[in-house]
Amino acid sequence: MRIGIDIRCLAEGKRTGVEEYTLALLEGLFLRDTENEYVLFFNAWRKTHLDFGWVTKYPNVTLKIFRFPNKLLNLSLWYLRFPKLDKLLGGTDIFFLPNLNFASVSRKTRLVVTAHDLSFELFPETFSFKRRLWHFFINFRRLALSADKVIAISQSTKDDLMAQYGVSGEKIIVIQSGIGKQFHVMSRNDQELLRVKEKYHLPYKFILSLATFEPRKNILALIKAYEALLRLGHTALDKYALVIAGTRGWKNEEVFATIAHSPYREKILLPGFIADADKAALYNLASVFVYPSLYEGFGFPPLEAMACGVPVIVSHSSSLPEIVGNAGVLIDPYQPDELLQALHQVLTDQELTDTLHKKSETRATLFSWEKTVEETLSVFQSLKVKK
Repeated sequence: MRIGIDIRCLAEGKRTGVEEYTLALLEGLFLRDTENEYVLFFNAWRKTHLDFGWVTKYPNVTLKIFRFPNKLLNLSLWYLRFPKLDKLLGGTDIFFLPNLNFASVSRKTRLVVTAHDLSFELFPETFSFKRRLWHFFINFRRLALSADKVIAISQSTKDDLMAQYGVSGEKIIVIQSGIGKQFHVMSRNDQELLRVKEKYHLPYKFILSLATFEPRKNILALIKAYEALLRLGHTALDKYALVIAGTRGWKNEEVFATIAHSPYREKILLPGFIADADKAALYNLASVFVYPSLYEGFGFPPLEAMACGVPVIVSHSSSLPEIVGNAGVLIDPYQPDELLQALHQVLTDQELTDTLHKKSETRATLFSWEKTVEETLSVFQSLKVKK
């Protein structure tokens, strides 16, 4: 088969959940599958600094870069349903969208799209006007209904697709994402820990959260719970700083204002973007990882932290219970007191911490990119037309 894959989602060069999924899946597919031919579609009006050299390692993979003005291409795809992306690639049997985007394909081409989450439908108030407008014009409902197969990265996302869009459950295949082998428990004597600690000026003991600064991540609740924790006046708890790592998203003015006016602002550290090579060490250095997100299609950070043996506290919403299982502490993201109690319990109960450490490692082994790749390839094979 000739399989076209849209990689426009990599254009910004970030490593958020969607990019992580796309890059790991593609590398796994190309290593595993040497029978099918893959053609990658990328478009950028201006030249980018992205390195696509890794594509040349695979003899059955071709990259085709187009230079259409993005707004013009999107408008044409939205209004005229033209050009047909599979035709631009010279024709394909299957066209795969690893993330929602403006797209149109020929009738004979089978369309497969991955649904990461429906946060833009369920929590529109947490998005900027520009992002809401972008999602409106993409019309993911129409895309999902017209697709031959929809890959949902969690059962939660599948349930949302059926409830919000009326997509047939038979069309939706749940394929959970994997986790990189770089995430593992490190020796306390590993020099990487010292390097990362010094690089980001990290304290000896800290509570960690890793997320984009946007309303859906519920960072404000974490800050308030941390302040309440320190107000308890326990000497042992006063030793913990709060480290919130990640890039700035949107609608985060209140978060930064709260930090600036916090009586504990000197203990709230914002190291910003964390390089991929530093993440495993960062998790290993943390005493506990907190992810009070209101909604997640999957949630890579808690799984990465678990693979590093770190106790995790997450919301009991959307897909997070699927990921964490009984290996973490689940809290109501709308009840700050629950987060406060969970933090207090994990940081003061060594027996609980040890138990979570063991359960986290075991739970993380259930997720692998090899499994994700095999199941995705099975979806492609199921659409193969017999000649």
